[in-house]
Amino acid sequence: MRFDPQTKPPRLAIIALSGAVLLASMAVSITAIALPALSRAMDAPVAAVQWVVLIYLLSVTITIVLAGRCADLFGHRFILLSGLTIFTGSSLLCAIAPNLTTLIIARAIQGIGGAVLMALPVSILRGMVSGERTGSAMGLLASMSAIGTALGPALGGLLIAGFGWRSAFILLTVCGFILLALAIRAIPASEQTQKTRHGLDLSGAFLLAVVLLLYALMASGQQSTIGLGLSITIPAALVALVFFIIVEVKSPSPLVPLSVLRNPAISASLLTNWLISSVMMAMLVVGPLFLSFGLLLGEAQTGLVVAVGPVVAALAGVPAGRLTDRFGTKRILTTGLGVMSIALISMAYLPVQIGITGYIVSLIMLTPCFQLFLAGNNTAIMNAAPEDQRGIISSLMGLSRNLGFMTGASVMATIFISALGQEDLLHATVNSVGSAFTITLLTAAGLAFTSLIISLFSLKE
Repeated sequence: MRFDPQTKPPRLAIIALSGAVLLASMAVSITAIALPALSRAMDAPVAAVQWVVLIYLLSVTITIVLAGRCADLFGHRFILLSGLTIFTGSSLLCAIAPNLTTLIIARAIQGIGGAVLMALPVSILRGMVSGERTGSAMGLLASMSAIGTALGPALGGLLIAGFGWRSAFILLTVCGFILLALAIRAIPASEQTQKTRHGLDLSGAFLLAVVLLLYALMASGQQSTIGLGLSITIPAALVALVFFIIVEVKSPSPLVPLSVLRNPAISASLLTNWLISSVMMAMLVVGPLFLSFGLLLGEAQTGLVVAVGPVVAALAGVPAGRLTDRFGTKRILTTGLGVMSIALISMAYLPVQIGITGYIVSLIMLTPCFQLFLAGNNTAIMNAAPEDQRGIISSLMGLSRNLGFMTGASVMATIFISALGQEDLLHATVNSVGSAFTITLLTAAGLAFTSLIISLFSLKE
């Protein structure tokens, strides 16, 4: 089954690809809410059960580039179906895991499948739509990602409260099985795969995995838990990166064709994707701290306020894509980044001055800008990607987003604590929490403005 991008994409294929993105997002958020139940059921400290979430993110980060490259070499449909099979099987293993160690191993395997689900729908859907509808396609996938992030805690909370933590993984298993059956029927065969006698660049894959593992451990602050310190981790990561670049330059079939990074549109899109992902993670990490200790909201109120972001994002994704198709990637991208910079400055001051109303108003202004950025940026990079390298470009985009999330969670939290002047939030004053929040959000606004400058000078109309 092959598909002509000049005709309308089959509805079942769009549902399957959208569902894959939603499922990969749910796999993160639904397990985060299960941590207290896991801690009680496994009789394990929170620091230990946190690896159930962390190992999934690490696995996705390390394998996402390899997933994209395999898709270019062996066919996007084959790799997507393989990823769904791995995800579904490992979800079942998570559901029946007898102990925490088995659960963590199963989650690591699930992350391999999750990397495929995050990387390939973008490249597959791009090949199924004509150029003038690319923005709408990218906006749809962005909406699915936001819905999955919001839906995970809601469904997970209900299931875990009624049936225990295993029910969350049973849900992922059932959804994975349904999507696999749907994808087998609906996803068209790849038009072509790369013909190469050299095969997969395994040495490059190994070195990149080492670099990403060390970076992820540094960004998440977990390197000390496996006996490493920053004095060892940073030099080791730099050495591995140098060897990776040398191997890729010499390889006849590199894992990451470094030549594509010379394209200003691609390199700028990856860089700004990393920066803006760091910004949005700052909101997810620092925002609840400010609501709880700066505005003194309870857990239920904080959860409702935080939920405004994913809800608005889900509603704004498709319209953002349509605007991109109508007005062009550069105009929408720069507009989104410009208004985002203003919204972050508003977020830095309004909540401190007028309270929860200022926070919600700023969040409603900020979130659609993020969707405009995603639709414009994803469209720009996929339009610039060579047809036979869309898989690797799509996976690099996913990689830059994941690295941005980890960087934002670490760096922005550090800026907040440093500005606070103490690590103990329980004894911090409301004014000091508000001041630290303002400094952190102004830093985020600076990153958004930097992204705007990069986009203005690197993208064509």
